[in-house]
Amino acid sequence: AKVSGGISNISFSFRGNNIVREAMHSAFLFHAIKAGLDMGIVNAGQLEVYEEIPKDLLTLVEDVLLNRRKDATERLVDFAESIKKKDKAEAKVDEWRNSSVQERLKHALIKGIVDYIEQDTEEARKLYAKPIEVIEGPLMDGMGVVGDLFGSGKMFLPQVVKSARVMKKSVAYLIPYIEKDKSDAKDTRPVGKILMATVKGDVHDIGKNIVGVVLGCNNYNVVDLGVMVSAEKILQTAIDEKVDVIGLSGLITPSLDEMVHVAKEMERRGFKLPLLIGGATTSKIHTAVKIAQNYSGEVIHVLDASRSVPVVSNLLNEDKNVKENFAREIKNEYEKLRVNHLKRNEEKNYLTLEKARANNLKTDWNKINLVKPETLGITVLQNYPLESLRKYVDWTPFFLTWEIKGKYPAVFENKKYGTEAKKLYDDANQLLDKIISEKLLQANGIFGLFPANTIGLDDIEIYTDDTRQGVRRVLHTLRSQTPKSDGLPNLALADFIAPKESGKKDYIGAFAVTAGIGIEPIVEKYEKEHDDYNSIMVKALADRLAEAFAEHLHELVRKKYWAYSPGEEFSNEELIKESYKGIRPAPGYPAQPDHTEKRIIFDLLDVEKNSGIKLTENLAMYPAASVSGLFFAHPQSKYFNVGKIGKDQ
Repeated sequence: AKVSGGISNISFSFRGNNIVREAMHSAFLFHAIKAGLDMGIVNAGQLEVYEEIPKDLLTLVEDVLLNRRKDATERLVDFAESIKKKDKAEAKVDEWRNSSVQERLKHALIKGIVDYIEQDTEEARKLYAKPIEVIEGPLMDGMGVVGDLFGSGKMFLPQVVKSARVMKKSVAYLIPYIEKDKSDAKDTRPVGKILMATVKGDVHDIGKNIVGVVLGCNNYNVVDLGVMVSAEKILQTAIDEKVDVIGLSGLITPSLDEMVHVAKEMERRGFKLPLLIGGATTSKIHTAVKIAQNYSGEVIHVLDASRSVPVVSNLLNEDKNVKENFAREIKNEYEKLRVNHLKRNEEKNYLTLEKARANNLKTDWNKINLVKPETLGITVLQNYPLESLRKYVDWTPFFLTWEIKGKYPAVFENKKYGTEAKKLYDDANQLLDKIISEKLLQANGIFGLFPANTIGLDDIEIYTDDTRQGVRRVLHTLRSQTPKSDGLPNLALADFIAPKESGKKDYIGAFAVTAGIGIEPIVEKYEKEHDDYNSIMVKALADRLAEAFAEHLHELVRKKYWAYSPGEEFSNEELIKESYKGIRPAPGYPAQPDHTEKRIIFDLLDVEKNSGIKLTENLAMYPAASVSGLFFAHPQSKYFNVGKIGKDQ
C-alpha cells in the first residue's frame, strides 16, 4: 500500500500565519517521510528548509506533531499569537542579521545572499587575527554546510552556484588584505588542484563551469583553461601548475576523439594523474572502451556536477587504502563494461549497405503533394528581435542544465525541488528582461530553400535553380544498417526527398541561427564580479534563445516561406512535441550523425558572412549558442537514429 495525504491540513487552524504553517509542514514532512510517507500534497512555495526553522519554533511544532507535552497546543497557540503581522522576509532578515558575524556569513552562504557580504566580511576581518582566518573559519564552515546539504540532496545546483557567488565576493574582498601578509597566504592549502578544459575544437563550457564551481565550493583549487584547448596546452599547464587531476569536457562528438588523443599523449609522456571525462556526448561506456584503453592511469567518467566531488575526494584521499580501493573498483567496473560491450557487438548482426538500401522508405511519389516554396533561394535575418523568440523558449532543457530534472511547468510542483526551480525560473526571466530591453545579445539567422532530388539512394543534389541543370552542392546522408522488424524501413534522410529518376520536383531547406552575438563582454563582466551564477545563466539563456530561434524559423518556413502548411496553428507545447509536418535534423544528431555535413550547409548559405557564426576545426559552431540543420517537408519524415554502421558505408 502507498501512503499519501494533504500536508496543509495539519496547520489549517493557523491559516494566515505562514511562519507557523510552513514550519509545521516542513517538520511533518521530515518525520512522515522517515515513517514511510510516499507522497505529500503541499505548496512548495510554503515549505521552510527543515534545518532553517528557528529552534524554539521547531520545538513547539514538534511538541504538537509528536504529542510530547500535554500543554503543547496551548504553547504553540501562544507563540503564534505573539508573532506580529509583518512580512515574513522582513522577520527573517531581522532574525539572522541579529546573529553573530560567523552565523551571518554561514546564513548568507547557505541562502546565497550577497547584499551584506562585504559588510559582514569586514566585520569578521577585524574580529580575526589574520584575514586568512576568515576564509579558513566561518567561510569554509559555511561552504562545508553547503557541500553537506548538496551531497544529501537538500540543496540543489542553482543554490550551490549562488553560494559560490557569495564565497567568491567575500574572498575577493579579503584578497588585498591577504596579499599584505604573504605568510598568511601560505597557511591555506587547498585540498587539491584540478585542471579543467574544454578540448580543442569545442566551444561549449556551461557544464564544465558548473563542475568548476562545485569543486571550488569544496575547497579545490580549479585551474580553468577555458574552451578550444589543445592537448599540448593541457598537459604543459598540468606540469607547470603541478595539478593533481585533469578534467576534460566536450559537447560535440568530434570532441570524443580529441579526448582519446589527450589520453594517448598522457600515456606517451608518462603522466600518472587521474583523468576525468565529462560532457553531454560522453558516457561511461565510451570512456571505458575508447579512452581508458589508451591510458594506464585512472580514467573516470563523471556524469554531472554532483558526482564530481565524491570522485575527486576519493582520488585524492590521504588514506592510501581508500584511494587504491576506489581506483581498483573503477578499473574492475570498466573492464566488465568493455567485456560486455565486446560481447554485444559480436552478437549484433548489421545489414549490408546493399540490403539496408533495399529496405529504404517506399514512397508513392505520385500521391505526395510536393509544394514549391514561395521564396526560393537565401534569406538573411539580421538582428532578429529577441522578444519575438521568447515565447518559443523550451524551458525543460534549461532546468536540465542546472541538474533539475522535470518538465516545465510541472517541475514547479515537484516536492523535492519545485521551490528552487521557481526561483531559478524567476531569476532567468529577470535576466532575460534585461537582455531584451538593453539589447545585450543579438540574434542572427540565415536560411535557404532550394530545388533538390535524391541520387543513388543516399545523396541529395541541391540545384542552382528550378531548371535543375546545375548542381550547387551534394548532401551525403547515412542509412541505418540495424536489422528492423517486418515492415519497418532502414531510413536515411535522403528517403524524404524525391529520387531524381521519379521526375518529381522536390525541395529542401537549410538554416543556421545564433543568439550568442555579443555574449563575451557580458560573461566577462559577470566573471570580474565573481558572479558565476549569472555568468552561467546568460550562457544557458543564449542557448535557449538559439533553440527558440530555430523553432520560430521552422514555423515561418512551414507557414510562409515554403508555405506547405500555411494554415497550421500550434501552441508552444505542441511545437515542442513536434506536432507539425516536417523535420529539421541537425548534423551531429542521431538522424545525421556526420558533423562534416555542416561544412556543406555553411558553404551553401555562406553562413559566416551572413550571420557571424563560425565553424571551429572540429566543426563546433561559435558562438556556442547556435543551431544549424536542414528542413524536410515529406509528410512521413521523422527523426530516427542511424546507430552503428558497417564498414561498407
